[in-house]
Amino acid sequence: MKKIKKIVLVILAILSLVAIGIFIFIQTLKPTYDGEQALPGLKNEVQVYYDTYGIPHIYGQNEKDAFRALGYVHAQDRLWQMELLRRIAPGRLSEVFGKDMITTDKFLLSLGIDDASEKTIATIDKNSEVIALTQAYLDGVNAFIKDGPTPMEYYLTGIDKEPFVLKDVYNTIGYMAFSFAMAHKTDPLLTNIKENLGESYLADLNSDENPALTLIKNFPQQQDSLKVSLSQVALAALEKLPVPMFEGSNSWVIAPEKTKNGKVIFANDPHIGFSQPSVWYEAHVSTPTYEKYGYHLAGVPFPLLGHDRNLAYGLTMFENDDIDFYYEKQHPTDSLKYNYKGEWKSYEIVTKTIKVKDEKDITFTYKKTIHGPVLNGIADQIISRRPISMSWIYTKLENKTLDAFNGIIHADNLNDFKKALEDIHAPGLNIMYGDAVGNVAWFATAKLYEMPKGVNTKLILNGYLGEEELVRYLDFSENPQAINPPWHYVYSANNQPDSINGKIYPGYYLPENRAKRITQLLDAKNDWDKDSASKMINDVTSSVNPTVMKNFINALNESILTDKQKELLRVLEKWDGSANLTSFETTVFHKWEYVLLKNTFLDELGEDRFTQIMATHFLKRLIAPLSANESSIWWDNITTQEKETRTYIVTKSYNEAFVLLEESLGKDYTKWTWNKVHTIEHPHPIGQVEALRSYFNVGPFPVNGTREVINNMAFSYADDGFHKVNSGPSTRRIIDFSDIENSISILPTGQSGNMFSPHYKDQAQMYVNGEFRKMMMNKEEILKNAKSVLKIHPE
Repeated sequence: MKKIKKIVLVILAILSLVAIGIFIFIQTLKPTYDGEQALPGLKNEVQVYYDTYGIPHIYGQNEKDAFRALGYVHAQDRLWQMELLRRIAPGRLSEVFGKDMITTDKFLLSLGIDDASEKTIATIDKNSEVIALTQAYLDGVNAFIKDGPTPMEYYLTGIDKEPFVLKDVYNTIGYMAFSFAMAHKTDPLLTNIKENLGESYLADLNSDENPALTLIKNFPQQQDSLKVSLSQVALAALEKLPVPMFEGSNSWVIAPEKTKNGKVIFANDPHIGFSQPSVWYEAHVSTPTYEKYGYHLAGVPFPLLGHDRNLAYGLTMFENDDIDFYYEKQHPTDSLKYNYKGEWKSYEIVTKTIKVKDEKDITFTYKKTIHGPVLNGIADQIISRRPISMSWIYTKLENKTLDAFNGIIHADNLNDFKKALEDIHAPGLNIMYGDAVGNVAWFATAKLYEMPKGVNTKLILNGYLGEEELVRYLDFSENPQAINPPWHYVYSANNQPDSINGKIYPGYYLPENRAKRITQLLDAKNDWDKDSASKMINDVTSSVNPTVMKNFINALNESILTDKQKELLRVLEKWDGSANLTSFETTVFHKWEYVLLKNTFLDELGEDRFTQIMATHFLKRLIAPLSANESSIWWDNITTQEKETRTYIVTKSYNEAFVLLEESLGKDYTKWTWNKVHTIEHPHPIGQVEALRSYFNVGPFPVNGTREVINNMAFSYADDGFHKVNSGPSTRRIIDFSDIENSISILPTGQSGNMFSPHYKDQAQMYVNGEFRKMMMNKEEILKNAKSVLKIHPE
């Protein structure tokens, strides 16, 4: 018995030592929010005060010191996120995640972002201010890589830490630019539909621009047969990305004439794919010559969203068309040549190598024409007689985006701010502006271009005749913009801007739903304050869905419905479009809508193309007009001898949706509440492993909102009836120039990407609840309320 006790005691002692060892190891992995830290290259000490939510307030004596400290503290909270973002453009995800990412790496490498970054690095002025500040930031990141603890994800994936270089910054910006693009999901698909089904099917898709919709009004200061389509290849490649895609956004800036306190109120909530950590790293940086409270993309030194006491700026996605696809003419006997304007030219042959975890390196080649890379070479599934190339503005023109954001953060007034925007050629952004002296402005920034009359850039173009090439680049003064308009606000909701030189610019704009609601609310009120603006940014009422619902109901054949189904219809008729947690009407609407879309499009498109069309922006745009279009060619089911009508499809879809909801949620329709089917979970790449999901992922939570309301909690439709939110507001910011130091914001999860940090998910429930926290800028208040202080001194 004594021996057994001794053995038990020994085992307990060993387990205790192991537990102590694990505890000590975990402690070494936590971010350091207090104490002292030496940092090479500093001229003077920098103080970093961390507030209640882990936001660093960085005070330095000069900008280089401050940006060097920013790089260090950014890396200690977000190094793994930085690592993933820099690996996308050069096709280095397979090194981390193995052979499943090879197709993704091939696709992203062929876009040419990495090659464009190389070209930019070779020509930039290494002594410029923008490069000096960027390099200071990278020095801070690399100091943490050298001396700081290694994040847990590096141990789990087995990769080594590597220093960050200037090209990593440009590659991250390049990924952001491509993330905004929709052409790769849209143009090949629309071409496929036209070639296989005909023009009449294309016409009813409402994929073109429509001047009858709610437009962002201008007010300048001065008046083939593919076995697998490219769209499918793009979707297959991008759906595996372990980082979020940029999706859409809201922003509005209210002029003094419409605010209670006579000062500008600025609101912004960029819509981005949810992830853990969330996209933005929040930091307040202050020096004698510079101050910004900003939101930083991992690995990029300059805040893409920000404010100070003088001005505020933010962004939404412009959704302009900056990618064109071209059919090339292949030489009949020489596979290395193509024809352009009657002349046979040699393809440029590009060879790339992809390193694959636990596998041999993969080497692949693809061709390039004068238009760009030939995408047929990136995936074995594409079999086509005609090569298809991609022309993308981002890789064709000089990249001065980093210079533009350096100009933005150093602008003192509207004129300086506007001047900096001219350097943004891609991605297309709506830049929103408001300032302390009462100016409000919206600028559509991108290098826009004019195509020959009659050319439809939503289809694959003719690449060999040379008649469908861009005619000229527009001057920035021709871009859509509004400065201090007489209606006293500016806004953007990724919707279509008004005409440019009498013509609406082609793009992949989102439907008018959010824009219509924003303008309805702003027009109806002239005493806006911070509280009312914060309620508006959490608004969950659709301005369009009730109309769509009524169109569905009016088209029904109620004579074949049950009494219970008719009873529900009478309730649905009164629905105001609100998508709160207790709404069963929202659940019915989306189930009915999805079943109707399947019954309408699946017979013509098949499973693959139906999946593709569901991922496009124009699918969201076509729902409202389709619901009112009694004669659409799509209503007929081509697999039957009968000619189906809108009434038949709408009624059939309502019956099927009703039965499916009864099966999944019970017989009582009042219990089909939105909270049971609409949830948000913030996925971490490592959280894809089920055993690690609860440790790395944050959530799930039931959440208010739905697709295309102001609180845009978007999801992809699925047969199981559960609407798992995949994108939405990546932050909500309200900046009130009448009380700048009490402006408010929130992040979806927390400030830190380190799972052992107390700030890994400390804002998650607040975010779901629609709550906010203060963005402190008053130094006295910051020092008084700081939870910890990290003093960074010269080495």
